[in-house]
Amino acid sequence: MMGLEISDEFLGTFVPILVYWVYSGMYIFLGSLERYRLHSKIDEDEKNLVTKSAVVKGVLLQQILQAIISVILFKITGSDADAATTQQLSLLLLARQFIIAMLVIDTWQYFIHRYMHINKFLYKHIHSQHHRLIVPYAYGALYNHPLEGLLLDTIGGALSFLFSGMSPRTAIFFFSFATIKTVDDHCGLWLPGNPFHIFFSNNSAYHDVHHQLYGSKYNFSQPFFVMWDRILGTYLPYSLEKRANGGFETRPIKVSKDE
Repeated sequence: MMGLEISDEFLGTFVPILVYWVYSGMYIFLGSLERYRLHSKIDEDEKNLVTKSAVVKGVLLQQILQAIISVILFKITGSDADAATTQQLSLLLLARQFIIAMLVIDTWQYFIHRYMHINKFLYKHIHSQHHRLIVPYAYGALYNHPLEGLLLDTIGGALSFLFSGMSPRTAIFFFSFATIKTVDDHCGLWLPGNPFHIFFSNNSAYHDVHHQLYGSKYNFSQPFFVMWDRILGTYLPYSLEKRANGGFETRPIKVSKDE
């Protein structure tokens, strides 16, 4: 069964990468529909501080580093054949592993992400690279400084994998799901009937607020829940309003200190 084990590890590493580009490609097409955009196409071209070719190169570099670490992690922790001897696969077990992994990665990313905004050195030399995308778009979701990609995404993903106890086969589905969610959060679109907008308060509009100057000290939570922002007072409510020339825009809602 060695072939199956290698296949699971290979898929767990490379399927999420493939999903990233396929799902982003879908949003490239939808991005041409101005009525769904959170920013105009003109704003996307003029306000962003990095070229799209540089974004693609940066994302590919991060994905190569993630793939190397993922392969090493799967080799260290064992295969599905090993996992099958210690746990019986069930929907309840999968749900528990997914929830644990989501909570772990959310917690890790909130505190690392927030600290990168608090620490001026880290923000200037590392995290500001991601914020060159003032108008986010789908395939820029993983455009980060390589060190940030390692700390925030790769180590965060490894911790969620280890703490949840999931197997490489389960990881295929979880990290594909997490990838789709991350791409969706950065897609810059507000699509009717989007399940991520229905079931998650943390969505493309929520994260768009963080990418704007007025929201840079708020809405650090990613990619699933908003609990840490609410608990620690960094939640910035917003309204979603239609733009005169089509599409939508997020606007902060002022909250009095007495509330």
